[in-house]
Amino acid sequence: MRKKSKGSIFIVSAPSGAGKTTLCKEIIDTVDRLKQSVSFTTRKPRKGEINGVDYSFISKEKFKKMITSGDFVEWAEVHGNLYGTSRRRLENILKSGSDVILDIDTQGARQIRKSCRGGVFVFILPPSMKVLRKRLENRGSNSKDDTERRLKRAVYEIRDYDKYDYVIVNNILKNSIRKLESIIIAERLRNKKIDTDLIRKILN
Repeated sequence: MRKKSKGSIFIVSAPSGAGKTTLCKEIIDTVDRLKQSVSFTTRKPRKGEINGVDYSFISKEKFKKMITSGDFVEWAEVHGNLYGTSRRRLENILKSGSDVILDIDTQGARQIRKSCRGGVFVFILPPSMKVLRKRLENRGSNSKDDTERRLKRAVYEIRDYDKYDYVIVNNILKNSIRKLESIIIAERLRNKKIDTDLIRKILN
C-alpha cells in the first residue's frame, strides 16, 4: 500500500485584474488543509497589504541574491517588478500534508510545470476585456499607462489558457469560489491521493 501522500500544488494564474488574488485568499478560508505560500516581491505594498501575509516585500538586491542562491522554485518579472515562490516555504507546507495554492502569473506557471510533477493548473478569466479594464481602473493604484500595459499583457496571457487543466470565468465571486473549491475537492478524491491510513481504518 502507498504511504500517506504529501500535499498537492494548485497553481492559479490570470491576467492582472481578473481576480486570482482575491479568489486565492477567499478559498483559504473555505477549504481545510489548504495553505498559501506567501510569495516574495520587489513591488511596493498596496493599501491594506501586510508584509508576510499578502507578500514578503523585499529589495531588488535581496531578490537577486535569492535567485543566485537557488531559493526560488519559480520567479518572474511582471510589470517591472520581481515575484518569486520560495522553495523552502513550498516544501515545508507539502511535507506537512497540506495542499498549497500558488497565485502566480503565466511565466511562473511555465516554470512550475517543468519542475513540479502532479501540479493542478487553474486559469482565471475575466468576463470581458471591458470588465477587466474597469477592475484595473477601480484599483486606484494604477496609472493610465500602467493600466494600458496590463491590458495589453492580458491579451498575451489569456492565450495560454489551453495549457491549464481548468478554466474559471470570474464573473460572480461567490460562484467562482465554489467552482475552485469543487476542483480542489475533486482532485483530493482521485484514487492516487487516497492514503494508507484511510484504507487501514476502513479494513479494521
